[in-house]
Amino acid sequence: MITFLGLVSIVQTLSIALGVGSSTLAVINFLVAIKDGKIDDAERRMMGVVYVVLRVAMVIILITTILLISAEYSSAGLAGLSAFSLGQLLTLFVLFTNAMLMTAHLMSTTFGPGLQAGSWYTLGILLALNTIGWTNFSFTTFILSYMTWLVLAIGVINLLMFSAKEKAKRREEETDS
Repeated sequence: MITFLGLVSIVQTLSIALGVGSSTLAVINFLVAIKDGKIDDAERRMMGVVYVVLRVAMVIILITTILLISAEYSSAGLAGLSAFSLGQLLTLFVLFTNAMLMTAHLMSTTFGPGLQAGSWYTLGILLALNTIGWTNFSFTTFILSYMTWLVLAIGVINLLMFSAKEKAKRREEETDS
């Protein structure tokens, strides 16, 4: 069982790394695509490929997290789940819910991209904290940190989107002159 859980943990680690990298590329692709004021077919295709990779990573992370937390649950029960595990579950819940809402066009672009990027980076940070053994935090501390991080991510993503749109607007005005 130890070997199996070790392998599951390795797959989870690789999937989180893939998701964080793909999320970064998704944001960069989107910002580059909107700089000229429109998303053309080639840009849309490239972003589509990145979104498929993100979805694959999400499914693998969900499966591996369920397996790892199930092992913790079977030995400690629900009350014995660590704040680290609860933080992972909450982050995955936000990640999946936001992705579904964005796909259905029910989540505003003001919040959706920032929530997604912030949640992916939260998973990466949790992984790094686990690697160095810094998982002895309370769930309250996690929630406050996560909320602060999401507000920052939403602000940064919106600032970058605003900047890209302004550059597109200036280019359009220059070509019209």
